[in-house]
Amino acid sequence: MSEVRENKIKKLKIRSMRRGIKEMDVILSYYSDICLEKMSGVKLELYSDLLFENDQDLYSWCSGQAVPKEKYSVIIAEIRAILKEKNFDYL
Repeated sequence: MSEVRENKIKKLKIRSMRRGIKEMDVILSYYSDICLEKMSGVKLELYSDLLFENDQDLYSWCSGQAVPKEKYSVIIAEIRAILKEKNFDYL
């Protein structure tokens, strides 16, 4: 893995665990630990964009209370699938 990619992943992991609400800290930290290193560069950029969204919106999307923006639908579906597979209590 290139140093630039490695640094980007580290920064995204930090942004994933330092959110505005605890539920999103836990959800996104868990997801980022499992998935970021396997993502393509394009998908990492999309995930980076996702992290700029409001935490209340992110939580609504991840919990299925609201439909996510179209461009994030694949990532949100992955997050939901991973959390469901692990019987995550935050949703």
